[in-house]
Amino acid sequence: MKNEEIRPQLLIVDDDKEMCSTVADFFSREGFDVSCAHSASEALSLLENQDLDVVVTDLRMPGLDGMELLKRIKAQRPDLPVILVTAFGSIEVAIEATKAGAFYFITKPFKLRELHTLVTKACEQRRLILENERLRKQVQGQYDFENIVGRSKAMREIFRLIDLVASSSSNVLITGESGTGKELIARALHYRSRRANGPFVPVNCSAIPEGLLESELFGHTRGAFTGAYTSRKGLFLEANDGTLFLDEIGDLSLGLQAKLLRVLQDRMVRPVGSNKAYPTNARIIAATHRDLKAMVREGLFREDLYYRLSVIPIRIPSLSERPEDIPLLVDHFLRKCASTMGKPLKRITPRAMAVLQRRKWEGNVRELENIVERLVVLTQSDTIDVDDLPFAFMAEGEGLFKNVANPEELPPLEVVERRYVEQVLEATSGNKERAAKILGINRRTLYRMQERWKKQATDTLKKVSSKG
Repeated sequence: MKNEEIRPQLLIVDDDKEMCSTVADFFSREGFDVSCAHSASEALSLLENQDLDVVVTDLRMPGLDGMELLKRIKAQRPDLPVILVTAFGSIEVAIEATKAGAFYFITKPFKLRELHTLVTKACEQRRLILENERLRKQVQGQYDFENIVGRSKAMREIFRLIDLVASSSSNVLITGESGTGKELIARALHYRSRRANGPFVPVNCSAIPEGLLESELFGHTRGAFTGAYTSRKGLFLEANDGTLFLDEIGDLSLGLQAKLLRVLQDRMVRPVGSNKAYPTNARIIAATHRDLKAMVREGLFREDLYYRLSVIPIRIPSLSERPEDIPLLVDHFLRKCASTMGKPLKRITPRAMAVLQRRKWEGNVRELENIVERLVVLTQSDTIDVDDLPFAFMAEGEGLFKNVANPEELPPLEVVERRYVEQVLEATSGNKERAAKILGINRRTLYRMQERWKKQATDTLKKVSSKG
């Protein structure tokens, strides 16, 4: 049986039963499910049991009037659009209706087609509001605790700290090695705070040239410098009512550190080339893999800025400090890869898991995730064992070559490396960008490796030809 199209739900509120019936009949023919109420109190009762899309109400009614009904609807259902209809239009009433949250104010007599256009626009507005709310909740869910995997004592302490400080507006400094998940923690703080409906604005301080970073953070006026063809308000102002995440804060120059300190002290931002300062209420979360205390001692980082940023310090442990979390992380990444790649869920043997837990993860969680993705792509069976692990793991005492009788028969590293790269390229159907990601190298490095092997093959062929 074919599913019926969902019809918009419309409520008409008017004490004039004939008028109510006329409007209801018209909208029913236009594809709406229409309910009628002949008083504000009856309309409020219907609202408790129906999921409406639009309300059209007369302004003048006995008892509660349309203006009071509008205010009560907005208090209970702020997403529900309300159109007010009256024969006694005035600028004052229109202003009051707008302030109370009316979608539109229309005077009698009106054309049914005119009202139909307004109701259709109101339905579309509500659909967009609900869709934005759904997407916002989806984004929040992506950065909730369930995506920050760990049950170790250190991670439980971080979860506790996030719960304690998320609702405050205090500056937070997140420290930890590269790949430990500092941005995930920052987003969790944002989306568990009262600022969750505001923007989360991330900026990597090490990725933007110093000459542009000041403009990026504080904004600029038109003509402030060569190439400033338009004005820009900057990330501090874009993050108003939300969170500004300053990643790799340790890479800021001393000059920019002084300007950042001034903003944190005054809560005012002066764009480059402007004489006017603008207030900012963005919450600041900073992160770095550097030892800022050591940088302070060496004169590379301002002590006053350090204490401004680290009102609440959060240190994320390296993966080597919490090996008990590795099985949880591996399971999480296996499920994630199976979902995104549309492949069956693979399992990993205890022996292979033991190798992963013993390994020193210099790239931390990010490196582990790349390894798991590589294993999912390259392992042909539904079980990942030690022999499926990369060659680098084998060198640590496990793998294909562990029980070889004559070590002199082992292939050179370059031969194994080339075979492995070719295997990855074959598994990715020659996609160099994806292969480079799985291999954990830059795409240009992959090109250079292939060029080197091609040259070696050409040189070998020339030698053979010259001997012949």
